[in-house]
Amino acid sequence: MKNRTLTVILLLACVLPVVAEDKEGKVDDRINAAANVFKEILNVPDGIPKDLLDKADCVIIYPSVKKAAFVVGGSYGRGLITCRKGQDFSRSWSAPAMFALEGGSFGFQIGAEATDFVLLVMNESGARSVLSSKVKLGGDASVAAGPVGRSASAETDIVLNAEILSYSRAKGVFAGVSLEGSTVRADDGANKALYGKDLTAKEIVREKEVPVPPAARRLITILKTASPNHVVK
Repeated sequence: MKNRTLTVILLLACVLPVVAEDKEGKVDDRINAAANVFKEILNVPDGIPKDLLDKADCVIIYPSVKKAAFVVGGSYGRGLITCRKGQDFSRSWSAPAMFALEGGSFGFQIGAEATDFVLLVMNESGARSVLSSKVKLGGDASVAAGPVGRSASAETDIVLNAEILSYSRAKGVFAGVSLEGSTVRADDGANKALYGKDLTAKEIVREKEVPVPPAARRLITILKTASPNHVVK
């Protein structure tokens, strides 16, 4: 019996590092997918208005959210958040924190094989909400379908009053979409896999000088190129 127990312990000792490595690899893949999604959306003629991106404090990207996630109500929408650093969000984009999306039924997107979501967090109260805990959109934080097109005005009542603006891309169609009723939260396990230690999302993007990991450098470069300077509202 003792020999069998020892064998199991030795096997686990061999397997656990492989599992941890696999998790880190999956997180790297997710970051790369988020970078691809954001770059492609930036190249859409009727995409996210640049003046809105310039005014955003944070960006949340969920690549390839599967419809099965919402059929069973599981946490299958996984992506990341990055915020502008500095007390007044005036500095460059932070290292990403991994984030999850749960619940909700998003109209035409459900008929798609997979849907990409991009959320712009437009003010400090919105950033504080999404970084504090599990947040229900439309309840704990106000959310609205974001306007699209290069000439879309950033001065509409919807834009001015919403803490978060949300967009989706499914079957090649890019549009503003309401994510009201869904929830966003930190993906703590993925953050530990990425950074090798326990860090909260708030610590990563706001409170500590966390270096950008190699897997996220392309994404941060894309963001810096698209919106190098924060426009104060």
